[in-house]
Amino acid sequence: MSKSKDSGILQREDFDAGPSNLDEIEPNLWLGNLTAATDIDTLQSHGINHILTVDSCSLPCAITERRGMVTKFFKITDTAQEDLLSIIEDAVAFITSSLESGVLLVHCYFGVSRSAALVIAYLMQKYRISYDCAFQKAKEKRRFVGPNSGFQSQLKLYHTMGWKVDISNPQFKLYRLHCAAYHVSKARILPTAFMDLVQPDPALIRAKPEPLVYRCRKCRRIVASASNLLPHIPKENPKWTDPRLTELMQSSSGKYSVKSPQTPDGPAVNDMPAIPPVSACRETYFIEPLGWMAEVQHQQQGKLNCPKCATKLGSFSWIMGCQCPCGAKVSPAFYLVPSKVDWSNFVQNVQVTV
Repeated sequence: MSKSKDSGILQREDFDAGPSNLDEIEPNLWLGNLTAATDIDTLQSHGINHILTVDSCSLPCAITERRGMVTKFFKITDTAQEDLLSIIEDAVAFITSSLESGVLLVHCYFGVSRSAALVIAYLMQKYRISYDCAFQKAKEKRRFVGPNSGFQSQLKLYHTMGWKVDISNPQFKLYRLHCAAYHVSKARILPTAFMDLVQPDPALIRAKPEPLVYRCRKCRRIVASASNLLPHIPKENPKWTDPRLTELMQSSSGKYSVKSPQTPDGPAVNDMPAIPPVSACRETYFIEPLGWMAEVQHQQQGKLNCPKCATKLGSFSWIMGCQCPCGAKVSPAFYLVPSKVDWSNFVQNVQVTV
């Protein structure tokens, strides 16, 4: 960073964010660009004492160490593949707490996409409204807000999950798997940040075990629970952006049906028309990666063998995915062949796993 001789604006080598600009979205909540965040005169004139930075670089020490200034930094790039949901709850919490005790500026480089996305998330959570409603609220105050397409989809999922991150939500599970697959394609192994995607081995769970499980047909070892299933609609490639996946609810028969996609505040998600119930495909059991699948952490693809008798139960592929017999392409994919496993009730079939 360097300081211009003729102004109070701190600059970095790639700094070309244009003139200082910021708009008040809500009382004491400002949305602006990097220039505004580094212009001491601008900060002082608006009484800003909290700054949330969503950029590839943090602010200079002259700002972050300024007396009375509270700052928070999230390293996020403005690409559709960027994982906004991983920071959204922390960001909304910071915005909320900042407004309780001061004046906040949320900024990225231009104040258009990344910072706007987090301000919109805050509005969604505060007013319990959809992405479209929150976007319009922000746009009324700052005409050039425009989160990129990836951020828009993530914010709509944030709405679907009830303005929080619900790790049990089918769409969110697929979303995280897609994020992980992208990194596996680069690093060739599962990064540490995504190790939580590997769910506990259901055969080893003793506290509140699930009643519906799938067993190896040969040795009867439990290899998956009903909650590990990632259902899809026949002949349709599953996408984490599809709100119908959230409505795929398992019944006592083990079959799924799709309900009309309703949101917590009434209207259908994205104004989709009501759809008739349909059954989820059962020709292949696509599941989450599980603790007994040792190779999924170190290889891009491979076989899934029973950890007890070594019978091949299925396969996995982080990158190429798998073609279901119904015609759907699932990627990434971790699947069990139905003819290799049996459905059973855990309570009636207590086992000691070897």
